[in-house]
Amino acid sequence: MSPATTGATDLAGRYATALFELAEADGVLDSVADDLGRLDHMIAENDDLRRTIRSPVAARADQARAMTTIMEKAGMGDLSTRFVAMVAGNRRLFALASMISAYRDRVARHRGDVSASVVSAAALSEHQLKALAASLKKALGVTVSVDARVDPGILGGLKVRVGSRLVDGSLSGKLQRLRFAMKGVG
Repeated sequence: MSPATTGATDLAGRYATALFELAEADGVLDSVADDLGRLDHMIAENDDLRRTIRSPVAARADQARAMTTIMEKAGMGDLSTRFVAMVAGNRRLFALASMISAYRDRVARHRGDVSASVVSAAALSEHQLKALAASLKKALGVTVSVDARVDPGILGGLKVRVGSRLVDGSLSGKLQRLRFAMKGVG
């Protein structure tokens, strides 16, 4: 892991821990997790929102105002809205996806659940995410919270990571395994 990635992960962990402690004190762990999950899904599906979040030239106040408006229009809770506005005000929106993931992992650990990281070529619907979580629960025997990401580079299929185990059912992974197999034939 590069130092830049480690720094972003540490940053995300600190913000997620602070949010977790506030949400736990207010008794809103689940609603904040739901809000952040919906926000993560919105970011994955909307190119303009992704550009707004990653823009280094947008003024901090403009980003905070835009994110607050988005959160309010989506009907998200007060703590979630204030958290995202604070992240924007601190010029940390570039790490928002990592913060969301770290928060959801923290909540899952608190519940005794397992977290699964899922990468797909296109955004998964709520129905697909629920079906995937149900399949993972059946296979693992514990409740699984799914953290979905989109990477068009995998071409199709899914990559699912639970703990240290990775199941690569992506088209790019299959092509790579076929390429290695073909090299062994000749």
